[in-house]
Amino acid sequence: MSIQHKDIAAIRQDYVLGILSELDVDRDPVRQFKKWFDEALHSEVIEPNAMVLSTVSADHMPSSRVVLLKDIIAEGLVFFTNYESRKGEDIKANPHAALLFFWPELQRQIRIEGVIDFVSAADSDEYFQSRPKSSRIGALASPQSQEIPDRNFLENRVEAIENQYNGNDSVPRPSHWGGYLLKPIYFEFWQGRASRLHDRMVYKKVSGSWKITRIAP
Repeated sequence: MSIQHKDIAAIRQDYVLGILSELDVDRDPVRQFKKWFDEALHSEVIEPNAMVLSTVSADHMPSSRVVLLKDIIAEGLVFFTNYESRKGEDIKANPHAALLFFWPELQRQIRIEGVIDFVSAADSDEYFQSRPKSSRIGALASPQSQEIPDRNFLENRVEAIENQYNGNDSVPRPSHWGGYLLKPIYFEFWQGRASRLHDRMVYKKVSGSWKITRIAP
């Protein structure tokens, strides 16, 4: 195969900002994740809670999209979405999913794999009510991932709901919208190193405990 776009193939970035060793990592991957997440926050990474969520449909077709992490708890990572969206339908058919964080400012990636479950209705209600009113109205208005005729269709639905709740801040959470919890069984912490000899530390859950290994770049 001849490379047609040599200008793209020539793009390179060497990684020299940090190292990651077996002696440095926490024995618990959630604590290690929190440590790196805090460093991303303090380093002013743009949207450090943005993560790629990958799911697989009932007919085995993978898909990925960026969603926002909204909580880190001992059991795993929490995000919120429309249960009737494409990702919601995928999760219903196959609860196994993967997350990817990429923080180029720190030359770091974190890969997480696990099984997705619902968060409680009470937790979904609490988070929904913490959102700006406009975002709550948007969640009611948008039939996420469904085909719509045009932009006006969406804007008209928003206007109708705004009129319905004019002067009333109590916009209820729709039953098709709420939180998911990814319960991890695999973490990989990736620290970029020079000459593509990156550090990759892996946590795998084995018989209820975390086993830590290094894998080759």
